Amino acid sequence: MSGTTGFTDFADLSFTSATITARGALIYNSTNGDRAVCVLDFGGDKTSTAGTFTIIFPTPDASNAIIRIA
Repeated sequence: MSGTTGFTDFADLSFTSATITARGALIYNSTNGDRAVCVLDFGGDKTSTAGTFTIIFPTPDASNAIIRIA
């Protein structure tokens, strides 16, 4: 929490030896019936071929966190 804004943080994700083309991702709550929390749009296809596919989340603060509530 920063002032009147609450936010959360997520660890960056890396999938090694991956051949993936993804346009987005879904963050879900695996302890609450796999309910969706957030849908991410990568703004276009992102690809890795037999390499590491990494999702880097923004700095968790009141201006940049992936989920912010003010």
